[in-house]
Amino acid sequence: MIPAFSARSYEFKTFVPARNFIGGEWRDPLTSKATLPVMNPRFGKPISHVVMSAADDVAAAVEAGSAAFQSWRKWPVRDRAQVFHKLRELMHANLAELSWLVSHENGKLYSEAEAEVLKAVECIEYGCSLPNEADGGKLEVSRGVTCETVYEPLGVVAGVVPFNFPMMVPMWMIPQALAGGNAFILKPSERVPLSSLRLAQLLGDAGLPAGVFNLVQGGREVVEALCDHPMIKAFGFVGSTRVAKASYARATASGKRALCLGGAKNHLIVVPDADVGVTVENIVASFTGCAGQRCMAASVLVAVGDVEHIIKEVKQRAAALVVGKDVGPVTTQASVERIEGYIDSAAKSGGKVSLDGRGAKGGEAGGYWVGPTILDDMTPDMPAAREEIFGPVLTIVRVPTLERAIEIQNSSPYGNASSVYTTSGAVAQRVMEGVEAGMCGVNVGVPVPREPFGFGGWNDSLFGHGNMTGWDGFRFWTRQRKITSKWALQKDRNWMS
Repeated sequence: MIPAFSARSYEFKTFVPARNFIGGEWRDPLTSKATLPVMNPRFGKPISHVVMSAADDVAAAVEAGSAAFQSWRKWPVRDRAQVFHKLRELMHANLAELSWLVSHENGKLYSEAEAEVLKAVECIEYGCSLPNEADGGKLEVSRGVTCETVYEPLGVVAGVVPFNFPMMVPMWMIPQALAGGNAFILKPSERVPLSSLRLAQLLGDAGLPAGVFNLVQGGREVVEALCDHPMIKAFGFVGSTRVAKASYARATASGKRALCLGGAKNHLIVVPDADVGVTVENIVASFTGCAGQRCMAASVLVAVGDVEHIIKEVKQRAAALVVGKDVGPVTTQASVERIEGYIDSAAKSGGKVSLDGRGAKGGEAGGYWVGPTILDDMTPDMPAAREEIFGPVLTIVRVPTLERAIEIQNSSPYGNASSVYTTSGAVAQRVMEGVEAGMCGVNVGVPVPREPFGFGGWNDSLFGHGNMTGWDGFRFWTRQRKITSKWALQKDRNWMS
């Protein structure tokens, strides 16, 4: 039994160890004795520890999932969805607790953590709706002959999720996979494994049979074992592009279907006719929200023509944010060093650090802090303009034309998101049709598709086919069976008779 997390403020609290959940039981790894500390980024000290499992623990989870799958697959989809109706109620009832847990293990502000949990609930609500969408259709295709499509489960499937959204990203996968009749193995990030403990507990409280959902904690060895195990039929991943690409290659080499989402370098294009109020608020929220640790965050502001009046207000708004109150910490000291390394490099290469967040403190001794940072007068070839920083850093590149702005966006190997700020429909249409990105925004700085629209980028931001969420997600975790039936001999015949 995993207890509720008791914190109701940022005051430091510890929590139970992060263990495996296999076959409805909490377990330690079979052979591995290794553990890692789980750090509270606001304080820079451990609130728990996580076990580091091995391939034999993955095998145990597969065995438990395979056994549970035999009966779970026979449940009608409406009965499976009832689990998510109950889970939705439980998450609303425990909203504050779950939000504080996310805040303490990830470092987010409470408001950001609460928004994440509510987005997870929205994903669950889509799972509740699947009985109304999973009708594959039936048609009389000839006299006395019908064809129909049904969606069948694959068996045991697995998902690996990142540190930046420990409650939401699992819900990109779990509702569709479980409503589709599969057994699911989750491998959370070893940095933020605590939310997964409460999630496993709540799924059981919602009526999910033991063994249908299994949790294996760990690192690279667990990921590789999930890719390799022959009885795992599908593999989902969200994380960096380097690991997404490697995991996709490894999973598909073992015969699995795989969908792996990678990193991003999102460009916001600002033109002179942009609404100042909307633009400034959006840009600042986009690059500083969640301390910039989200794949949909603004990374490069491409300033087209004379937009100095907008850039000036962006700098003023960002400078007024209070670190610790308005901007949370990043997750590790290594993150601080990496982010500050990009800022140092930009300054040495001729860029202008017009707002410097290096050395910021959030009021908690030992925490991992970087304040809002703006790098101006940058060129597209500088590392801060090309590479994913994953911190509260905005790089400004100035260009004379909209065509050049689109060209810079499209020169990036990533293709996750792109936005434009304008009051011109023609400009908006030109950007939406011209940029190489799977998720686009008009006057929206974080263009995350709401359910039922699917989440997924292009190019080096995605390996595989389709989107992780929405209807694409359900189809990814299931396979189509086509049934053609004839029950009576017809007096009038055609070629199909």
